[in-house]
Amino acid sequence: MIWSVEYLKAAANDLEKLDRSQQVQVLKAIKKVAQNPLPSYEGGYGKQLSNQSTSRLAGYCKMKLRKLDIRVV
Repeated sequence: MIWSVEYLKAAANDLEKLDRSQQVQVLKAIKKVAQNPLPSYEGGYGKQLSNQSTSRLAGYCKMKLRKLDIRVV
């Protein structure tokens, strides 16, 4: 099952600020995670964010592109 991906306007703007090679890698990673985002299932790629006082991202999944030093939520 492939999950749907929604881009916020701010996320689209951030993506446009990256150079073309970084954009390709980020979009490729998003496509990969959309196939199985939940880590609780076997082979899941995303990591669920928790509720912290400084973040309003609880319930979303994140992934880290270490070579690019980019975090995608």
